[in-house]
Amino acid sequence: MDSIPEIIQPESTSSTSLHLKELLKQQNLPECSVVITNRQTAGRGQPGNTWEAEPGKNLTFSIVFFPEMVPASSQFIISKTVAVAIVTSLEKYIRPVEIKWPNDIYYNDQKLGGILIENALQGSSISQTIAGIGININQTSFPENIPNPISMKMITGYNMNLQTLFHQVYQSLTSSYQKLTENKTREIEKSYLSHLYRRSGFHKYRDSHGEFLASISGIGHAGHIFLTRTDGITAKYAFKEVEFVF
Repeated sequence: MDSIPEIIQPESTSSTSLHLKELLKQQNLPECSVVITNRQTAGRGQPGNTWEAEPGKNLTFSIVFFPEMVPASSQFIISKTVAVAIVTSLEKYIRPVEIKWPNDIYYNDQKLGGILIENALQGSSISQTIAGIGININQTSFPENIPNPISMKMITGYNMNLQTLFHQVYQSLTSSYQKLTENKTREIEKSYLSHLYRRSGFHKYRDSHGEFLASISGIGHAGHIFLTRTDGITAKYAFKEVEFVF
């Protein structure tokens, strides 16, 4: 990083990712700059999903990268880089912290956090990435429409210091991203797979044809998941083409 990243802290914003996007249109922010807020009123998850967080009790922030060294065809490595950074920082406090494909953060069978990666392409390269991150920290009551939430407080039994946690996660993010800039992708890939939720054994999944048992046999460079069924047949799925059955 050529200049010192900025940490921008609005008390409230509809979405930290949208806030950061607007700032980047107006000024040249240094790489790894962050927008973090105590109150996000319209947080977004993966396409079609929202992210609900109780004000002042969770980590909701977005960070910008300029990963021009990453080919557009391999853009999922950025998602892996961010996910690995988060799980390795949180597992100082709790285990097991895992990555549910493509990039949810899980504790056992419950969702602890989520990541939304938005890449801007320029030719065959990536000119800009905004990673929106939400982690449940001290919230203990969630809306009924959220299927399987959990928070750090629900796991540990005590309140966590949000500022301390943010700085630890942020440090892990910048360290993980530094590995990406140094082309240490094998190290990132290895850590992603070792933290992958359901990385061993057969589990239930559902596609357009119905439910089936399968094991994860790999994750492609473009982010596809490869599932091998009990009959030995392997199929490739993009996000939203297959769902995990609990």
